[in-house]
Parts: sequence; C-alpha cells; structure tokens
Amino acid sequence: MIELPPARTPGSYGIALVCLGNICRSPMADVVLSARLDEAGLSGHVVVDSCGTGDWHIDGPMDERAAATLTAAGYDATRHRARQFKPTWLDDHDLVLAMDAQNLADIGGRTDDGRVRLFRDLDPVEPGGDVPDPYYGGDAGFEEVLTMVERTSATIVAALQRESASRWSAP
Repeated sequence: MIELPPARTPGSYGIALVCLGNICRSPMADVVLSARLDEAGLSGHVVVDSCGTGDWHIDGPMDERAAATLTAAGYDATRHRARQFKPTWLDDHDLVLAMDAQNLADIGGRTDDGRVRLFRDLDPVEPGGDVPDPYYGGDAGFEEVLTMVERTSATIVAALQRESASRWSAP
C-alpha cells in the first residue's frame, strides 16, 4: 500500500507528471490519471498537470501515436498542449512524478518527504524503474506505456480514495 504526501492546500491535491518533451509518456499518464480520478469522483479535489523538461514541443499536441493509443483505449487525448517544467511546479504540486531517472535528475531528484519521485515508484507490479520512452520505437512501445500508466494510475487513485479530507488538509 502506497502512501502519498499530504496536501499543501486544504481541500485540494496537485499531481505533476514529468517526462522529456511532454508529448508521449507524461501526457498519456495525465489523460489516464485524470480519467480515473473523474470516474472515482475525485476530479473536483485532485488536479493533474504534465510537462516536459525540454522546450522542443511547447504548445504542441501530443505525439500522434500516443494520442492514437489513448483513443483506441477509450480516452480523450485531444486537449493536451505541451508545457515545459518550471521549478515552481515543485512548490505548486503535492506530488511530482518523473517518468525516468534522467527526468528525475533534471528536476532536482527525489525529496525526503516523498513529494518528488519516479512515477513507477507507485507501480504495483514492478515498482521503481523508468517508464520507457516510446518516441523512437513502434506502436508496441506506446501500448507498453499505456499498460504501466493504467495500473499505476489505479494505484494512485486508490491511495487518494483512502486518504481522508483531514489528511489532505494537514500541513
């Protein structure tokens, strides 16, 4: 059972997802996690954002293959626009999850309070490790990422459901 850090703002919880260009892994995780939170009735309390450490794709759409993979699985991938990570995201979000070790290093590494860590640290099947970047591969890589993202998102939502409003409002 995973434990999440407490909310910094009473009544709300912010999660940031970080990859390299914000066109494949982190937007896929954003779409899936947001959909799962909505299904669980938590979307009014939990905000999910995604970004990339690089600036190559700012304001651009999700990678077509990532969007097609999500669409085929029943998700809406049309609203995404790539953004770049800013250091203020570390203070603006309760939980910052990097998709791989290099992304984690680029944003300053893990924190002792558990607010910054790898996305797959919360993976119930294979905890730790990287979400592989499917950008230079074929469709199978996007399917693999979707599988990891779906099961990890389910774990995050379950942890948020276990958390009480009083826990989220703790300083």
